[in-house]
Amino acid sequence: MQWRVGECKVTLLPKIRVKVAILDENVARILNAITTAGRTREIADGSLVPLPVENAVRVRIRKEGANAI
Repeated sequence: MQWRVGECKVTLLPKIRVKVAILDENVARILNAITTAGRTREIADGSLVPLPVENAVRVRIRKEGANAI
């Protein structure tokens, strides 16, 4: 990358996005497991953003709700 005052080296870290749907009673345990396994104590360790899911549907077997997770 070229700037008016000189050169600047940009190194981007590879990113990964994981999406999971889990039951409410498992949220705390799974968030703890992910943060424990994925923490490097370096910049860009990432974020976890738990969001509510209104419904889940398994198309092939036509199950809905908790049965689909």
